[in-house]
Formats: sequence, structure tokens, C-alpha cells
Amino acid sequence: MRKDHLARRLVVDDRTTYLWSVRHKHRDGEARRDVLNLSLDGALTRIVFRQGERGGVSDGRSYVGCVATGPGKLLNLREPGVVRHFVDELTARGLLPGTAELDGWDLLDAVLRRAAAATPAAPPGCPPGP
Repeated sequence: MRKDHLARRLVVDDRTTYLWSVRHKHRDGEARRDVLNLSLDGALTRIVFRQGERGGVSDGRSYVGCVATGPGKLLNLREPGVVRHFVDELTARGLLPGTAELDGWDLLDAVLRRAAAATPAAPPGCPPGP
């Protein structure tokens, strides 16, 4: 079983490798939050998803790293492909590499679009899913 708090490597190209991890945090009186940490050459970027009106995060007992704003709008922050979509979106916005704490809800829809574009369509004549 993988320990999600340990840093994993995401190789972008032959010169760029990010270290990344996912954490679930909460303190008494504070909202739960899931945090995606991206590190490159000592620059740490935190993408924070706080439980609240904008969306939901895991409860800390199961599905740590799953964030959602509604049906069909869910991301699993523990998946390397999802992390790559965040890296690509933040790079396109000029935010990586950099040291910052970012609101993940501001990025969610753009990352969902990237994920959908990267997912191949069902072949013609394929029956509908479950």
C-alpha cells in the first residue's frame, strides 16, 4: 500500500522532474482540506482545496485526495495523470515553477477540461457505459 504523504516523482521532460505529494489536513475549528504539493528545485507550490461552498474534499478516512464540485466533476489528486494536468495548467498560466499557495477550486474546471481532452472518445458503435 502506497503512503500518499511520501513524495513521488513526475517526469515532465529530460530536464524537468517535479516531486509531488498529497496531504489531508484539518485542525479543530478549521475546514478540512486536501493539499497537492509540487516541488521543483526547492520551489514549493501548494494547491489547496478547502471544504466548503465551492466543493467537497475527502473526510480523511477514505478517498483521501478526491475533490469534487458535483456529479462528473471529481479529481483524484493521487493520480499521476491528474497531477500532470495541474502542472500543465499552472505552467500555461506562468505559475510554475514558483513558491505559492493557490486555491485549487480556481483551477478545477481548467484541469477537468484538460483531463477530458486527454481521454479518448468511445469508438463508433460502442454501447453506452454503465
